[in-house]
Amino acid sequence: MAVQQKLSPHVKCGDCQIRHRAVCAHAAPDELLALEEIKYYRNFCVGQPVVWAGDPMDFVASVVTGVASLTQTMADGRRQMVGLLLPSDFLGRPGRGQAAYDVTAVTDLVMCCFRKKPFEAMMVKTPHIAHRLLDMTLDELDAAREWMLLLGRKRAREKIASFLAILARRETALQGMRATTNIEVPLTREEMADYLGLTLETVSRQMTALKRDGLIITTGKRGVHIPDLAALQEAAGDDSDGEMLS
Repeated sequence: MAVQQKLSPHVKCGDCQIRHRAVCAHAAPDELLALEEIKYYRNFCVGQPVVWAGDPMDFVASVVTGVASLTQTMADGRRQMVGLLLPSDFLGRPGRGQAAYDVTAVTDLVMCCFRKKPFEAMMVKTPHIAHRLLDMTLDELDAAREWMLLLGRKRAREKIASFLAILARRETALQGMRATTNIEVPLTREEMADYLGLTLETVSRQMTALKRDGLIITTGKRGVHIPDLAALQEAAGDDSDGEMLS
């Protein structure tokens, strides 16, 4: 089980690095103070479970740093990764008592957690938080529809390019970068293949092709530099501004 602890130094809500994109993005100063009273940080190591599907959830949370996977297990034991939680993404559903998916840390992970009952009470009294959560939920729905298109209709090259472009757009939104983007791909090649419905060999071949065509530059084991995000989006066959991986 993860140790519950506060980051050191303690980060106030108003100074949080995901503040402008998280569920508290539009909260007023007094609302941020109220959130301070019900929050705590949890830290997870790579591969550590956050929650299992069907387990009771007494918290909701925002990802501060790192990436978590959402996985569903079928009756016969087969497992499928169905989504990723990136920084500023929200875990949990107010009013729902149990976790819908297995959630696992893909990288070292820090989550800003809120005690569920007080958070639900705040939503009733705080329109800014309730409206922001609704916006995020609708964005998640749009992203799920975009992902259906990717899995159902796009070719292998477009799938890989789309995946990298989504990661890059999220990094750009969080860091405010413009012409160039550097990302760390959170998944192994094998995990990418599973997530995108491809073989490991196809993922490796298409990554090599994108590198050969100058659309990406690999840096280290997981690093990818994208010289021209618009060109990568064109290779993805889609220049939409999708937000979340869901």
